[in-house]
Amino acid sequence: MAPTKKAEKPAEIKAIYNPPEHIIKNATVREYDKLYRRSIEDREGFWAEQAELLDWYQKWDQVLDDSQAPFYRWFTGAKTNIIQNAIDRHLKTARRNKLAIIWEGEPGDTRTFSYHALNREVSKLANVLLNMGVKRGEIVTIYMPQIPELAFAMLACAKIGAAHSVVYGGFSVEALAGRITDAQSRVLITADGGYRRGRATKLKEIANEAMQRAATIEVCITVKRTGEEVYMENDRDFWYHDLMSMPIAGHKCETVPMDSEEMLFILYTSGTTGQPKGLVHTHGGYAVYTATTHRMVFDIKEEDRWWCAADPGWITGHSYIVYAPLINGATVIMYEGAPNHPYPNRWWQMVEKYGINILYTSPTAIRGLMRFGRAWPDRHDLSSLRLLGTVGETINPEAWRWYHEVIGRGNCPIMDTWWQTETGGFMITPLPITALKPGSVTFPFFGIEIGVVDEQGQEVATGADGNLVIKAPWPGMARTIHGDPDRFLETYWKDYKKQGWYKAGDAARIDEDGYVWIIGRTDDVIKVAGYRLGSAEVESALASHEAVTEAAAIGLPHEIKGHAIHAFVILRAGLSGSSQLESELKEHVGREMGPIAKPESIEFVDMLPKTRSGKIMRRVLKARALGEDEGDLTTLEE
Repeated sequence: MAPTKKAEKPAEIKAIYNPPEHIIKNATVREYDKLYRRSIEDREGFWAEQAELLDWYQKWDQVLDDSQAPFYRWFTGAKTNIIQNAIDRHLKTARRNKLAIIWEGEPGDTRTFSYHALNREVSKLANVLLNMGVKRGEIVTIYMPQIPELAFAMLACAKIGAAHSVVYGGFSVEALAGRITDAQSRVLITADGGYRRGRATKLKEIANEAMQRAATIEVCITVKRTGEEVYMENDRDFWYHDLMSMPIAGHKCETVPMDSEEMLFILYTSGTTGQPKGLVHTHGGYAVYTATTHRMVFDIKEEDRWWCAADPGWITGHSYIVYAPLINGATVIMYEGAPNHPYPNRWWQMVEKYGINILYTSPTAIRGLMRFGRAWPDRHDLSSLRLLGTVGETINPEAWRWYHEVIGRGNCPIMDTWWQTETGGFMITPLPITALKPGSVTFPFFGIEIGVVDEQGQEVATGADGNLVIKAPWPGMARTIHGDPDRFLETYWKDYKKQGWYKAGDAARIDEDGYVWIIGRTDDVIKVAGYRLGSAEVESALASHEAVTEAAAIGLPHEIKGHAIHAFVILRAGLSGSSQLESELKEHVGREMGPIAKPESIEFVDMLPKTRSGKIMRRVLKARALGEDEGDLTTLEE
């Protein structure tokens, strides 16, 4: 059998962007190689040092217990609660009066909360939950728009030792009902609705139908956000504001000391097939890992205003809107609505208004705003920005450069992070001091040992594509799949059981300089006449054309080539597709990647099927093209 060949990569991605001198000079971590080597050679010592920066009710007996691998346990014997570090410890310092959350609703309303005020709101809700009979260890489901009460609900659950299961506020009845049933939740916290692109969403209506299908809910607490009339069932439904004004909602509530390994939350992630997986994260290791990655990768300063423009309904929001920034005592920006409502300058207006220093968002959002050109961001003073970041899918070099030059004015290094719901926090990422290659996630974070290997576990050659694996445990890792440990083993650990490696499910390559390039999910690698091409690479080549703002590429069966590439393209605002432009784009891809990568066909579309977290659902495009079952669509954006 002929060896698998690789197509040529676009030459432009070899450009290197060095960080500005003032960034290097003021960075907390100023040297990578030495600390990285130490973190691998003495992994437990490194993580113990990071853990010492947090408060503990009782210190650990053992940093890592690997006796039941891959069901690893971290900081065993320790007593803690993530709230002890996210809120309680700040109340004893000057941070007590520092702004913890600055929130802006899509209609323009604003609210702010100091750490003192945050503690008050969380304590009151914690008391309400206790009076509703919520017990330590039970799972409370939260289904809300991006309003401060969503963060309060998560934090209140953690404070009293309950776990939370946040279901993104854009999910359907089926998705919500299935997650409630899997978690066996007795309590649901929701809202009448939220605002998205100028319209009120119908969250309570969806919640009511989900509660009919999921028989476990006994109590539903509803925040009044939009004021629209909703159905409230006697003895089950309670208004949040009514409960919070009652004597039961006292201003003081003791934080419950938890075992380091007790469950903090479950968060569902769906694969291409099968039921969504409820990943379990715990108090101790997750707190240490998320706080460390956030502090080091984004070089968090006391005066920073941090904006992670995700939603708390995703792991990005859990780790980097709610928990890590609060543990690190940052000021968190939260925004309820769409990035382009009412106009495409909404985000840039907010950066200027609030003096935001760090913006962390998805390539999807960047590409969406690119469509409108640079005139919108150029209207605003974005000079407060020091660092930028990306999360989600691989960012194509064209979008990377636009983000760097137009939004960062060429002065803000981009922290392009690779990680997963399963990992809890950043795994492969630059630091502010790292020389950057557009499209590369650069190097592993401290304590993270990776490999790019073939199916037998052999390291592939430099520049060759392979399966990304993580070779050793880390504190932020998911402990299991809720109620299904066998599936946890099967999904993540079976393929490289002999080596004891975690299989990420992503294809990657490492170049001659040691930089890591994520190609995409292994399911998204297209094999054309013996060449392996990543969907993301073809999409990047298409998006580097001046007419294209976003693209998706899939492989469909072909009699001669085995597979042929079919592409779907969204054009920049004001442009229309034509056969001439289709030919031009095919030739453009041929020049960028080589003739083998030319798409067989290109379809011009107004939108692409995406998850509500912004990831393109290529399997849906493929199923539709082949007339096959599209599978689980509960995570599909409306």
